[in-house]
Amino acid sequence: AIRTTTATARTFALVCSITRVTVLSLSTMASPKTSYPYQPPKWTKDILENLPPHGRLQLANVPTPLYQVEGYNKNKDSSILDTLTKHNIQLFVKRDDMTGGVEMGGNKLRKLEFLMADALAQKKDSIVTIGGEQSNHCRATAAVARMLGLEPHLILRTRRADQVGSSSSSNDNDNDNQVDNFGVTGNILFDRMVGSQIYTCTPGEYGRVGSEQLLKDVCALLEHKQDKLPYAIPVGGSNALGSWGYIDGVEETVGQFSKMRDSAGNFANLDHVVFACGSGGTAAGICIGMALARSKKPQVHAMGVCDTPDYFYETVAGIANDMGLVLPSFIPTEEWVRQHMIVHDSKGLGYARSTKEELEFVTQFSLETGIVLDPVYSGKALYNFFKLVEEDPDTYSGQNVLFWHTGGSLGMYDKGDDLLSTLDKISPIHRLDVYGDKE
Repeated sequence: AIRTTTATARTFALVCSITRVTVLSLSTMASPKTSYPYQPPKWTKDILENLPPHGRLQLANVPTPLYQVEGYNKNKDSSILDTLTKHNIQLFVKRDDMTGGVEMGGNKLRKLEFLMADALAQKKDSIVTIGGEQSNHCRATAAVARMLGLEPHLILRTRRADQVGSSSSSNDNDNDNQVDNFGVTGNILFDRMVGSQIYTCTPGEYGRVGSEQLLKDVCALLEHKQDKLPYAIPVGGSNALGSWGYIDGVEETVGQFSKMRDSAGNFANLDHVVFACGSGGTAAGICIGMALARSKKPQVHAMGVCDTPDYFYETVAGIANDMGLVLPSFIPTEEWVRQHMIVHDSKGLGYARSTKEELEFVTQFSLETGIVLDPVYSGKALYNFFKLVEEDPDTYSGQNVLFWHTGGSLGMYDKGDDLLSTLDKISPIHRLDVYGDKE
């Protein structure tokens, strides 16, 4: 069960009027390619110097809802939320899985508003980006590219790189004999429905060559072989320009939370902000934003689902420098980042690999709250945050936690077989005896 307060509803309307400067009626609806001037939050003035050069598009459905979670469970003996309730911890969820439709939803859309505005301003005709086989970023980027009249090209990292692709059982020119064994599961289905040109590489090749070089290679191929004008977007859309999407997201969220009240009717404090971290751009925007936007700063927790904490500290610091973060000369940027954000190693078995316990957590959380997490990012992040609470309850007792849901639920399709035993228990199938004898 999810509860929103009247104040929350009022905040939605308020933030809508602040965030979207131009209100368009249906009769004057602009093209999605229309770029609008961007007015950064006041708290960035003289602190973030490198502003988005070409404004932003208006693609996302914002403000996204902010809910207080109240679990419902038929089995009163135990609940997935017991970890929080026994320590009087209030959980709020920022629903950035609702930024767009199923093809575009998730945290990437906030970044793409700025990145795609830049691509259009440079008169590019195609987009090249990179990610894992079930990349949410690649799926959203491909869909947005098509919406804007740009051709999507995706580099997907997959252990199946040597086994998948279109091949012919006999004559290469005989289309009827073409065998396509890449599949259409989850994000891949949407990648392909919008006609993405897909290039595969193995995780080993990705690690040795690097994502930046792979992007350069495909862009060069398009430029020299097809006379294209490609625009490269880094993994996750995570660079200085894309991270402005989450500077804007912090402004929206702080405005919403400032109107939230606790069960006693008092204004709620924002004590902790938790989110999944996979490429660093969202982390950079939230870390910088929360450090600058609030006098009482919440503790920011980036739950790293890949790589190492040191990697993300360095990555976020690099993005902050590229955004023109102005700090006193005696404070190195990475030290400042470490002061305002804790990166937790939450990758478990590894990127996109799930344990039985993680999948059970995601399923039970869905059952009790109606909120579907994903197995790669949000589910793994919240599962590991609950573990932190269990290990150190005194740090979180009596406090308010905002979990920033970054989307990605299409990734659950890839875990269907692993979920069957659990789903049989919580969602049994009954054959209806339609024509049974009536007594």
